[in-house]
Amino acid sequence: MFISRARITVAGTGIAVALLVAGCSNDSGSSTSGTTTAMADMPGMSHSTASSAAPTRTDFDAADVTFLQMMYPHHAQAVEMAKMVPSRSQNQQLIALASKIEAAQAPEMTKFADLLHGFGKPAPSATMDHPMDGVMSQDQMAALQKASGADFDKMWLQMMIEHHKGAVTMSNAELADGSNAEVKALAQGIITAQQAEITQMQGMVQS
Repeated sequence: MFISRARITVAGTGIAVALLVAGCSNDSGSSTSGTTTAMADMPGMSHSTASSAAPTRTDFDAADVTFLQMMYPHHAQAVEMAKMVPSRSQNQQLIALASKIEAAQAPEMTKFADLLHGFGKPAPSATMDHPMDGVMSQDQMAALQKASGADFDKMWLQMMIEHHKGAVTMSNAELADGSNAEVKALAQGIITAQQAEITQMQGMVQS
């Protein structure tokens, strides 16, 4: 069984989140070591500064900021997982799904960064170490990287199902607590797309 919540550490020129989020603690009371992802070429990244810009808008609340700051590294891990597929799987349905996930989530990461900039918040950069729904641990990611063929396909699907479930949970929290219409629209889009993909992946695991 895969953990639905784990610590993520995104290294290199990756992701910075200073905001601590209530309600993201591990239900079991335990924590796991993080996963490390090279983020040099991630969408929306600003390598020159991690400081806050002057806000250009005020139509947001703390829940909107939390969602954007947490969802950026969450998507980053999904993109990392998607990039593993072509070199490890022969399953054309899985390869197509991974390509679809990468194509959807990378542009969303740019939107997250742009909105944070407009809110006067730091661009996603540096490192993040905070428990999040659906994030895989470093050990899980290492095991996935070593797998291939049918074993990889099954492991990837099971992990991505949990990852997507985490994104849906975070998006539902944004719909409940957020106030910015653009951020809430992003959250709703994530729920719609990823719930459909969860259903598809569950069928693929069982086949």
